[in-house]
Amino acid sequence: MNHYRYWKVVLDCILSVVLIVLFLPLMILLFIIVSIDTRSNGIFCQRRVGQFGKTFIIYKFKTLKEPEKESSATGLLLRKLKLDELPQLFNILKGEMSFVGPRPDIEGYYDRLTGAERKVLDLKPGITSEASIKYSNEEALLKAQENPLQYNDEVLFPDKVHMSLRYLENMSFSEDVKILAKTVLKIFIQ
Repeated sequence: MNHYRYWKVVLDCILSVVLIVLFLPLMILLFIIVSIDTRSNGIFCQRRVGQFGKTFIIYKFKTLKEPEKESSATGLLLRKLKLDELPQLFNILKGEMSFVGPRPDIEGYYDRLTGAERKVLDLKPGITSEASIKYSNEEALLKAQENPLQYNDEVLFPDKVHMSLRYLENMSFSEDVKILAKTVLKIFIQ
């Protein structure tokens, strides 16, 4: 696993550069469309908890209209196709994220883990993971709950931690390829 950790960083860097070059025209176009659609700067920036509990600023395309804070039709489409995540290629290039790893969460969750669960922080956050595939409908799932915050804290978050710890133990190139393939399939069959 230690050898793969090194190669994972190298592969993340190379693949992020290739994808940034490949998708740069699309990202510029989406930035313009999103900026017009949301009537604001089209990039969403937010502090998230990263590897070893160190915080970083995550980049995404905005999907909410200003000032109403409601999803636009464009935003919903971007989120469904995961195109709102394209700016995270720059987070990967900066070494703050990986393609595969637990989704970076806001402060107050991963940074407050204790005991063996805190090992999750050994991982770089990722664009995708088994948990993000399993809970790709997380918003709808939470909306259906009587107490969404309690459901997240008592059901979803502990399950995500468990899945991330399992990934930490089984991290390998083949596991990452499997998760990436599942993610692509999930996007196109949703």
